[in-house]
Amino acid sequence: MAIGRSKVVIIGAGNVGTALAHHLVICNTCNNLVLINRNAEKAWAEVTDLNHSVGYYDSNIQISVGTYSDCIDADIVVLAVGVPYTEGMTRLDMLENAATVVASITSAVMDSGFHGIFLVITNPVDAMTYLVKSISGLPDSKVMGTGTALDSARLRYFLADLIGVDARSLEAMCMGEHGDSQMIPWSQVTVGAKRIIDILRDSPERFRYVELDSIRKEIAKIAYQIVKQKGATNYGIAAVAARMIKAIIQDENIVMPLSVMPHGEYGLSDLYLGIPAVLNGSGIRELVEYHLTNQEHQALLASAAVLQEANQKVQQLVKW
Repeated sequence: MAIGRSKVVIIGAGNVGTALAHHLVICNTCNNLVLINRNAEKAWAEVTDLNHSVGYYDSNIQISVGTYSDCIDADIVVLAVGVPYTEGMTRLDMLENAATVVASITSAVMDSGFHGIFLVITNPVDAMTYLVKSISGLPDSKVMGTGTALDSARLRYFLADLIGVDARSLEAMCMGEHGDSQMIPWSQVTVGAKRIIDILRDSPERFRYVELDSIRKEIAKIAYQIVKQKGATNYGIAAVAARMIKAIIQDENIVMPLSVMPHGEYGLSDLYLGIPAVLNGSGIRELVEYHLTNQEHQALLASAAVLQEANQKVQQLVKW
């Protein structure tokens, strides 16, 4: 999109949707912000509260309660609807409930005449992004999910604490499913341009207890621990979505590990999964293909197989 006036519609005024809205208001990211929620009174309360905060921020954003008809001229529609969760469930366990809700919302958005960029947060995000793409008929470049961007932030935080450096000094991304089967391409992880593998090898005594696969499992499971203690994860994922929105509105060409559809990259196609991608005003410009080791590539293919199975279940649940 051309840099100028911008309109963002957030569907879902729960923990994540409101955290994202607050982030956009604080940063004055867009001109127009619309909240849609099944409970319109809840949406009104959130919008009113946000409007009362604007005077203390460097922001002139217009915030309002909307309906699906407001999507017609939106630059970005964000799907942030939550689905029921009970302790012990994985993201894929939420598939059936999520698919029904997401299918209905996507149809309503497209019926408005929407032709902008669809950003999916709702879990299981990879399967739900695939569903949105399938129902909407929008180009692949205009349908994306938050993917493994939050997992990657968690990984950088963990490694920064382990090594004793600022997290911004790390280049590290998780790939594959935003869930239990995700993988980490350790051959691509660097700290100040030095490979993490070399750092661990050069200081064997200091890092003698470090096991890379244990780190991967910790990153994949940490969200469940957060949800158990506070009921939801909202700040991290809202920051991811806000960063994506900023990159789109300001046409930044930033690289993030997002839920996108490959067309032969990594030997994959016809699914959405977390892969580094270049994001700009037009949506997904291109995918970034790492030179993975054979072991890493097999791990990515294994994660993709999990998602392919989830997509098959979605196709059985929802017809398009």
